[in-house]
Amino acid sequence: MDGLPGGSTSVTRVIKAGWLDKNPPQGSYIYQKRWVRLDADYLRYFDSNKDAYSKRFVTVACISRVAATGDQKFEVITHNRTFSFRAESDVERKEWMQALQQAVAEQRARARLSGAYPLGARGLEQPDHAGSLELRGFKNKLYVAVVGDKVQLYKNLEEYHLGIGITFIDMSVGNVKEADRRSFDLTTPYHIFSFSADSEPEKEQWLEAMQGAIAEALSTSEVAERIWAAAPNRSCADCGAAQPDWASINLCVVICKRCAGEHRGLGAGVSKVRSLKMDRKVWTETLIQLFLHLGNGAGNRFWAANVPPSEALQPSSSPGARRRHLEAKYREGKYRRYHPLFGNQEELDKALCAAVTTTDLAETQALLGCGAAVSCCSGDPEAPTPLALAEQAGQTLQMEFLRNNQGTGVPRPDSTLPLEKHYSVVLPTVSHSGFLYKTASAAKPLQDRRAREEFSRRWCVLSDGVLSYYETERAVTPNGEIRASEIVCLAVPPPDTHGFEHTFEVYTEGERLYLFGLESAELAHEWVTCIAKAFVPPLAEDLLARDFERLGRLPYKAGLSLQRAQEGWFSLAGSELHAVFPEGPCEEPLQLRKLQELSVQGDNENQVLVLVERRRTLYIQGERRLDFVGWLAAIQKAAASLGDTLSEQQLGDSDIPVIVYRCVDYITQYGLTSEGIYRKCGQTSKTQRLLESLRQDARSVRLKEGEQHVDDVSSALKRFLRDLPDGLFTRAQRLAWLEASETEEEEEKVSRYRELLLRLPPVNRATVKALISHLYCVQCFSDTNQMNTHNLAIVFGPTLFQTDGQDYKAGRVVEDLINHYVLVFNVDKEELRKQREEVTAIVKMRVAGTASGTQHAGDFICTVYLEEKKAETEQHVKIPASMTAEELTLEILDRRNVGVREKDYWTCFEVNEREEAERPLHYSEKVLPILHGLGMDSHLVVKKHQSMEAMLLYLASRVGDTKHGMMKFREDRSLLGLGLPSGGFHDRYFILNSSCLRLYKEVRSQRPWSGAPETSHRPEKEWPVKSLKVYLGVKKKLRPPTCWGFTVVHETERHEKQQWYLCCDTQMELREWFAAFLFVQHDGLVWPSERSRASRAVPEVRLGSVALIPLRGSENEMRRSVAAFTADPLSLLRNV
Repeated sequence: MDGLPGGSTSVTRVIKAGWLDKNPPQGSYIYQKRWVRLDADYLRYFDSNKDAYSKRFVTVACISRVAATGDQKFEVITHNRTFSFRAESDVERKEWMQALQQAVAEQRARARLSGAYPLGARGLEQPDHAGSLELRGFKNKLYVAVVGDKVQLYKNLEEYHLGIGITFIDMSVGNVKEADRRSFDLTTPYHIFSFSADSEPEKEQWLEAMQGAIAEALSTSEVAERIWAAAPNRSCADCGAAQPDWASINLCVVICKRCAGEHRGLGAGVSKVRSLKMDRKVWTETLIQLFLHLGNGAGNRFWAANVPPSEALQPSSSPGARRRHLEAKYREGKYRRYHPLFGNQEELDKALCAAVTTTDLAETQALLGCGAAVSCCSGDPEAPTPLALAEQAGQTLQMEFLRNNQGTGVPRPDSTLPLEKHYSVVLPTVSHSGFLYKTASAAKPLQDRRAREEFSRRWCVLSDGVLSYYETERAVTPNGEIRASEIVCLAVPPPDTHGFEHTFEVYTEGERLYLFGLESAELAHEWVTCIAKAFVPPLAEDLLARDFERLGRLPYKAGLSLQRAQEGWFSLAGSELHAVFPEGPCEEPLQLRKLQELSVQGDNENQVLVLVERRRTLYIQGERRLDFVGWLAAIQKAAASLGDTLSEQQLGDSDIPVIVYRCVDYITQYGLTSEGIYRKCGQTSKTQRLLESLRQDARSVRLKEGEQHVDDVSSALKRFLRDLPDGLFTRAQRLAWLEASETEEEEEKVSRYRELLLRLPPVNRATVKALISHLYCVQCFSDTNQMNTHNLAIVFGPTLFQTDGQDYKAGRVVEDLINHYVLVFNVDKEELRKQREEVTAIVKMRVAGTASGTQHAGDFICTVYLEEKKAETEQHVKIPASMTAEELTLEILDRRNVGVREKDYWTCFEVNEREEAERPLHYSEKVLPILHGLGMDSHLVVKKHQSMEAMLLYLASRVGDTKHGMMKFREDRSLLGLGLPSGGFHDRYFILNSSCLRLYKEVRSQRPWSGAPETSHRPEKEWPVKSLKVYLGVKKKLRPPTCWGFTVVHETERHEKQQWYLCCDTQMELREWFAAFLFVQHDGLVWPSERSRASRAVPEVRLGSVALIPLRGSENEMRRSVAAFTADPLSLLRNV
């Protein structure tokens, strides 16, 4: 038989390898040279020492004996075959025989210790999947077995039982992919094995088995080895199989792969199954310790205390026997050891509350297994549940055990009684049957359209929580089945997505996707409804009240304060994401087109979808890659703009389209003083590209100075408003607005405008107010930008009313709305004051930036991090001019649902990564100027100020208003010119008082009456204290003498920066100096006396000015038209 080329090196240690002559099976005297390799498990021979896929292999376990036959020959004898070899010399023959005999002896010794099989019989590991397949290059079918992380090839079933095969493939280098309807390829770097199955369903089973082998090959044994350290955990808790590598984390038992499959069938409400080798992120140190304390020893003392020998499982037990045994053991609790309090619910709950405060985990396990409620009321208001009591007592292992058992059901002796309903326990109450068209299951998302020819007609039956599909309605054995308990998502693509007009997709825990199709919309809806009812628990029944695009369960976190992910139920309907969580009422739906943030964080292996709505943040984790990809695409599509009307756009908090306030904010910052703003046109190509990107996903567009010109942005806004199908003022009301402009009495006209404003749809009304508010600010700078109220009206009248420019009344409406902005829109004094402050700050900073040559990039959307700079902690926040550091801190904490305790000193820090220093912002500091001063290496982070309590205690106890002492000082020679002898640190004496910081070279004597030392001369240097910025930390490359240092920055009146470094001897000294700086710089107000945690009233989002396409007509005509009107602008903000 021809050998198979290529190969991979076995990870098993090779005992001996070398060239031998082999006598062929026919008994010819012609020997063939073969490369022979022996390891602890296999004797293999190859055509070449470069091949790793053998011509034949013999398992060491089936070798009976090794015998010499003369002339350097020896025989390897099995129960049914004899293999003859010839060595180069007697010495070499002796070495081979000794190596083989030792390997056989060690194999038998291992077998006796494990009890896997009797002496002299071959110990075959049970395959995960086995059967006959055609392999290209071989005339006859081969018998193929998937065993652990290997695929083994045999000539036939008989040789499989004898342990004599062709070769095996290590799946750590393998990859499986579909070919045609019945074929698939197993690809390695060295060879492609092309297999063909007898049917398409059989091919699907082979694909699933081989993908499982790949996963096992790539897994790690680190967790398994630690858990096997406890002797009872080295064999399956249910059947006794050796080295079990699966576990039920709520039952706290270690099980083999075969039992794990049946545990999954019990549902997650009974057993939560995880792999010791593949689910690495599940196995925290606490969970591992829990298994070492409980595990199979304690587990079987409770769950298997009364198992009759006749009902006990064996490693060779059939799947049906396993299923029946595990149903009785864990679902019904048939064999458990009954607790003395069994049947008395109140006493069980009381005993549980007492047990969780101790280290007696076995007692907690027995109480929960006999009916104690994991979330019962403890009667203690400070610790209302057992979990809270365990946390209060510091019992981390008890906490882990309780968390893993939240939501699980209580075993019931009578399996006919209704089970306690749980979010992933399936109650088999739904039945349905009929013909469906089905494609082969897939392990990856469906990117391409599936043609009608790819669907096969199948008779499908939904009954007892199982969806089975048969070749025909008369077939007895199903081609395959899908357990409702394993369904994680049900998706309904739009009509005509595939070859059948109506289709639906079913996703399972095993990362498989099943596509079904029908021509009838009514029949498809019936199937979707029945399947949804079969796998959705009563807890989430409300999700079935509306049609959905996707429905399923996903791991989620509701804020950074939650340490563990939970599983919730979600449905996507239109642009709303509905959620039901295990604990608590049905959540308000997330309006996806109103999200403040939609981002994907983490790497490809651990992706997290972050959805930020006002006052709440939701993290959806991609634990199962296949259905998460589908959810991600569907949510991103639902969150995008759906059409051209205003109400179909992505919206902000105030129902203003994101596309509008993106443009308005940008022009408010960069275009208020731009001459001819809104009158000048941008470049057509740039305007079109910008508008297309804004229409596609305005939320993700960040407008930056230098990348977009203000005229391009203004033109994009005008084009957007002009192209609205119904217009901003709507076609139905457009004429009424124009007629109202002809009212002569101003008071009556304003009243009429207010009445018409109330008739507009909410989104239109909010957009009109935002736009007019912005134009009101623009005209306040008409001395600079030459765009007074009338000039803006000429530009925006025809744009907003979509006229040809001939109707003067359109411009008059816009002009009236700007002139009477305060009255028409009921703008109160406080709102107007904040608007003035924001615009004033913007213009001043622009002027200052121009004067100093500083170019500010970005808009007022600032990225702020919580606790540390990581992708999953970032938050995008709009920063008004009036926002303080305290308000920003509260905004971030509110968004992330972080609770603040009494002595939690949450503060916003300015972090300079290049200087390796950070500065806690004073609570009253304005954030906007700091934001504009941040460099590329700096960012803002909100975190706890760990030293604040010690600093406040120091300030409360100190005497006097000055601070003095020695510190080590170093200048930054690139910025300072103090003429010190070297660039290192030097001892200097400092005095800090209410006005300045003084540096002295040395100290001469102490004046007892003043408490301050007498220095040798006048201060060498003096700085006004309120002009200093003090940062905690000194960069390491300067080699500071201690780790307690400052970086001090002084900005002169000429905007020149000086920088130096100070080091203290102790951390306490560092805190005292820093507290003194804060005290002096902020007149003694270091921390707010009453920090309010009430929800802050966030200023209403106002939108910066927006540029649109120009009026019709030539540029000269437009200039003449503008020059013809010289209405005096409002003087309210003329001198800003």
